[in-house]
Amino acid sequence: MPETRIASLRNAFITGLLLLAPLVITIWAFRTIIEFVGGRFRPIYNYVLPESISGLTFLWDIVATLLVIALITLFGYVSRLFLGRFLLGVLERFLQGVPGLNAVYNTVKQVIDTFGSQNRHMFSKVVLVQFPRAGAYSIGFLTNKARGEPQEKTQDEVWTVFVPTTPNPTSGFLIMLPKRDIVELEMSVGDGMKMVISGGAVTPPSTGNTNPPIPR
Repeated sequence: MPETRIASLRNAFITGLLLLAPLVITIWAFRTIIEFVGGRFRPIYNYVLPESISGLTFLWDIVATLLVIALITLFGYVSRLFLGRFLLGVLERFLQGVPGLNAVYNTVKQVIDTFGSQNRHMFSKVVLVQFPRAGAYSIGFLTNKARGEPQEKTQDEVWTVFVPTTPNPTSGFLIMLPKRDIVELEMSVGDGMKMVISGGAVTPPSTGNTNPPIPR
């Protein structure tokens, strides 16, 4: 077989693989979630249901997973009510009083509060800054323009920027820079976070709008 035919088949295989990969990964992730969540209840429905229908394992895993999602949704709705907030407060105080467990709880809660949908306004804009040295550019998130003690001491208009680490954006660096050293980007906070998590592999297209360059 000619070399060109082999190369053509190889390229076709790679193309097909790349086209199928997202679908395969999606199905795998969906099945893994179903088996992880719904599979926890297999001993229950295998014991309760007749043997003739309890053998439909994956189907009952889906049903159990949907019930868990419904219960979580109901829990989220109830938590907005006064009784729900009271019970959550009692549970949180209990967790805060357990040594070791309170550290894990506080860490997870802080991460969720920071990057959760309710507090996305904390990251008001995606910016570009020179960090960790001049000439090296990093993606950051503008968190505050208000003037506090650090800003007052500098005698300058200083903005607060959070520069996350890659690929784990839950850690990073808090830096304060003069406004003139910050370039505001047009991309959304979600697109900026995707870029950080992917290590730059996912880059939003340019909007065509130009901003003043960072002073050198």
